[in-house]
Amino acid sequence: MRVRVLGCSGAIARDCRTTSFLVDADILVDAGTGVGDLTLQEMAGIEHVLLTHSHLDHVAALPLMVDSIASQLTRPVCIHALPGTIAALKQHVFNNVIWPDFSRIPTPEKPFIAFREIRVGQVLELGGKRIEVMPAVHTVPACGFAVCGGSGGHWVFTGDTERNPAFWQRLNALDVAALVIETAFSNREKDLARRSLHLSPHALAQELDCIEKGKSFPIFITHTKPAETDLIMAEIQRFDQTQPFGPNVTHDLRYLRAGQEFEL
Repeated sequence: MRVRVLGCSGAIARDCRTTSFLVDADILVDAGTGVGDLTLQEMAGIEHVLLTHSHLDHVAALPLMVDSIASQLTRPVCIHALPGTIAALKQHVFNNVIWPDFSRIPTPEKPFIAFREIRVGQVLELGGKRIEVMPAVHTVPACGFAVCGGSGGHWVFTGDTERNPAFWQRLNALDVAALVIETAFSNREKDLARRSLHLSPHALAQELDCIEKGKSFPIFITHTKPAETDLIMAEIQRFDQTQPFGPNVTHDLRYLRAGQEFEL
């Protein structure tokens, strides 16, 4: 299984694209602005889109992508999301005001997209991959995903989340090959991070203390705000490797970049 990072920024700027990952060639996890770097052929190969939540930086490219490949579709693109996320997309995006309702175009019987409700704890079997819907704590209904291609461990993405005990309880029961976790704000913005249910480096350190002793895997930091990325990573480096989180605990912390690929 291959996971390609299309976008992993918390906002836009030159060379900064928002959250989206391509799993093999057929599954898109979130649909931020990074989707725009795919070719038309690559977009046309996407059969399933998994959405963590409804915020714009995670869905902005979805309507544009479907529009780009509509003439090539022989069956709907399946959009897998929590009920609250689907309701938000129907009300605020595919509402025939902001964008056409592709769930009924060109006809209700043969639409461009089909919504599929998911729930936390559910396991999906899509394209030969096992995908577990993980819990998240955010300002809107949200989730994360743990993806396994059948051999090797899980690629785990937290989505946007703040302190989340249920997530760590489930992660500790999985064979994890890599974890992608958000840290949107620096410590100087930790109060804003807490109110908006995002992580700061201070909160990240507390969350990583929930990883079961003895488990080891690379941890990739995502969703940093472009104006604060350098500061956030500097603050994280202060407790990376040389400064243990707890007694005899260190973590392999890395910065996620668009264009990276995971082979699992």
